[in-house]
Amino acid sequence: MSTKILLNDILKLNDLHNIKIRFNIMFDGNWNPIEIFKNNQQDTLLDGQYWNYKGKKSYKNGQITIGFIRIKPNEDFWLLFHVGRITKDLNILDGVGYDYKTLQDYEKYFGRLIIKYKNKAQAMIRNAESVLDECEVIQILPSVFDKDIFPGYDKVNVSWKELSRVIEKETWKTALQNQKGVYLIIDTSTGKMYVGSAYGNNMILGRWKSYIKTGHGGNVELKKISFDYIKNNFKYSILDIFKSNIDDQIIIERENYWKDILITRKFGFNKN
Repeated sequence: MSTKILLNDILKLNDLHNIKIRFNIMFDGNWNPIEIFKNNQQDTLLDGQYWNYKGKKSYKNGQITIGFIRIKPNEDFWLLFHVGRITKDLNILDGVGYDYKTLQDYEKYFGRLIIKYKNKAQAMIRNAESVLDECEVIQILPSVFDKDIFPGYDKVNVSWKELSRVIEKETWKTALQNQKGVYLIIDTSTGKMYVGSAYGNNMILGRWKSYIKTGHGGNVELKKISFDYIKNNFKYSILDIFKSNIDDQIIIERENYWKDILITRKFGFNKN
């Protein structure tokens, strides 16, 4: 006997032939639903949920729609963010095609209910009756999904856009402003790297805030790169951390060590 909890064990929806599920994924690098969710851009997400492509309508009048967003690229875990009913077909293609009403009975699960589902079809809008038995409930979170809690120094690996969002979160501020360290910046488009160190005011937090503000943080080679390019291609991680009372010279020595190991003076953005 199966002990799995399926999606409809929780939602208890009837008339399944009149329900569609939309699995929202990253598209062309420009549409990233989970980041949109984290940025509290609910209206943007709903525009995507009720969007029609150029040649085909997504829904019919009166249908119930369920919206999921993929939590991580290429993984099979999805976060519920919306359940609604179509109230009017606007007859618009290549745009938002419907008026709708959010079904309030399910709002308590929005941003909290996580399923595991492997989509075996190319289409990302599926008839509920064909997939509900494959949607396994993995977790109902105690509060709204937030992966912005500081993950630990050895697990930091964030894009410029992610860093710009989390840098003011309390767990990140507390962690980064109390540690000296050596960090790594990677251009994900070219693979070129920059090794930097932080031991001044607010330590790593202070340095990384300067990258959010200017993109280059005062570094000569990074100044040659457009801010828009940096926003779209740079990622940040931490190589070494040290307590605030460690002598700055030790930090500088470790910075030089990593520059040598990663050959960033020859092949990266480091000048010295």
